[in-house]
Amino acid sequence: MTRPSDTHRPGERPLSIIRETRRRDPGTSLEPRRRGDVEPAEPARQADDAAGETDTLRAQLRERTADLQRVKSEYDNYRKRVSRDRRAVGEIAVANVLSGLLPVLDAIDQAREQGDVTGGFQRVTDVLEGELAALGLQSFGTAGDPFDPAWHEAVSCTRSDDVEQPTCTVILRPGYRVGDQLLRPAQAEVAEPTARP
Repeated sequence: MTRPSDTHRPGERPLSIIRETRRRDPGTSLEPRRRGDVEPAEPARQADDAAGETDTLRAQLRERTADLQRVKSEYDNYRKRVSRDRRAVGEIAVANVLSGLLPVLDAIDQAREQGDVTGGFQRVTDVLEGELAALGLQSFGTAGDPFDPAWHEAVSCTRSDDVEQPTCTVILRPGYRVGDQLLRPAQAEVAEPTARP
């Protein structure tokens, strides 16, 4: 750093003082290095340190990536589980409402058998049955169906040579289901094959 001296005589140039402010490492020489001189081990050590640091950073990156993938997987599973649970709750709610309407459908079936479903009442029953079908309500149970104790309720049982397996001969009350969920089994008279000698 150069500073003019505060005390100088007129006609003379001011004196400049140069002070070196750089700090010097006591282990280094002030002489400039020549091209052929062997470099100290410092750059090699720095390269090793940099390589070690790079390896550490890569390991941390792999660890963070694995953590992120784990969290993402857990979140995806959570979303699927919540979606599945919502669907199940919705299906249960629909099934409960439809179960409450089954006596109404039984009354409509009885009125049909007696010929009382005509005119405006016919239109109301058609709309009601259409809307219930749109909600997934399915009626099942017809004469001639193979008897399945999971879906049919046997009211009476007879033997017959006309059947080869237990068969529903008369449906007394239709069964209802929503998808694979049974709301009510069909009541039926069942015929079983006679024992053959």
